[in-house]
Amino acid sequence: MTESDLEKLKYPIGKFHTPEEYTSEFILDKIEQIASFPERLKKEIVDFSDEKLDTPYRPEGWTVRQVIHHCAESHMNCYIRLKWALTENNPIIKPYDEKRWSELPDSLNMPIAPTLSLLEGLHFRLAYIMKNLSEADLEKSFVHPESNSEIRLKQIIGLYAWHGNHHLAHITSLKKRKNW
Repeated sequence: MTESDLEKLKYPIGKFHTPEEYTSEFILDKIEQIASFPERLKKEIVDFSDEKLDTPYRPEGWTVRQVIHHCAESHMNCYIRLKWALTENNPIIKPYDEKRWSELPDSLNMPIAPTLSLLEGLHFRLAYIMKNLSEADLEKSFVHPESNSEIRLKQIIGLYAWHGNHHLAHITSLKKRKNW
């Protein structure tokens, strides 16, 4: 497998690109993608056996099960960061080690049904609060200590829409390659 092939498996929809402008149409489209993510995910894995759930989406990559649990964990962090930015003045957020989280028993072995339920409620809440952000709210931010960068809420909306689509594409690409 070439480095180019591996890169395509890692980023089947490409890496996230910050748009030049955050229009209201862009924001609303991304919020809709966030709102619909749990249903789109469930549709793709509805008939997955444990064997399929425990299949890595790429060589040395996470299993489908780990990807699903990761989405919930990552998007919970998004929700918390969003609330911090709305209630505190440019807070410094706490990063987490997603690789180490993915190696814990709940990511490796736990059934996905509770995580799918969590994603439904979480994404409803994310979309609800995002749809009610004012122009001033969209400019609120937090600081990510790993990059020491200030991240605005409008950026988070685009990033997490991409993040869900990115991991969904890991699953759909695997299904296509395996002819599932």
